[in-house]
Amino acid sequence: MARDLATEAGQQLLRLRARQGFDEPEVLRTLGDRTSHEFLFSALGRLRPSDAVLSEEGIDDKARLTARRVWIIDPLDGTREFSESGRTDWAVHVALWENGELAAGAVALPAQGSTVSTVDPPWLPPERPTEQRLRITTSRTRPPEFVQRLATQLGAEIVPMGSAGAKICAVLLGIADIYVHAGGQYEWDSAAPVAVARAAGLHASRIDGSELRYNRTNPSLPDILVCRPELSNMLLASIRGVAERDSADPHAAG
Repeated sequence: MARDLATEAGQQLLRLRARQGFDEPEVLRTLGDRTSHEFLFSALGRLRPSDAVLSEEGIDDKARLTARRVWIIDPLDGTREFSESGRTDWAVHVALWENGELAAGAVALPAQGSTVSTVDPPWLPPERPTEQRLRITTSRTRPPEFVQRLATQLGAEIVPMGSAGAKICAVLLGIADIYVHAGGQYEWDSAAPVAVARAAGLHASRIDGSELRYNRTNPSLPDILVCRPELSNMLLASIRGVAERDSADPHAAG
């Protein structure tokens, strides 16, 4: 259901984009957020009326804190990219949190014509070519300052990209090897892509190595690391080293 709803919301967004055009980007962003939220919220209310919903575009009903099942949705992740002609790095996130864990998730990439989900997660190659330069994907508009220092230390290439969902999918699909962010996010930014990433066998954690937790009182979840599992220990140590050496706050955005 997560896969089907994310896909349908994405199709509605594509139709809206084609109908509205790009002359008024702020109007397009507002319409996109609202259209997708209303569709997903209505569909979940009809199909799973006893479940709670946490949406970026909705009122945070704290009744979710005592619910057994909570849908965590980002109706339009990457609104800036959605409003720019030709950009494909925006997404729709639909995740299900159940009894303390992410139970299912889907990320639609409508402009790329695909949806990845826990139904059939992408196949992760057994190993990456050792001679290939590491590629780190991070925010194109507000990259954390420490990411450039980390890339320099690792001799890695930086791949700027839009939405968090698109960046995690880039790691899933082998376009990048690492996604690291510490400039501030919320649960809806990562819940669905993290569910799919874990189902595919990727490492996903906070940048200090601690667990990503969802459906908490404060939905802020400011940092994240997603990468191939064999890179995780090296990257966590490198992130610690960069922060300690530069006496830097990794959560400061550039």
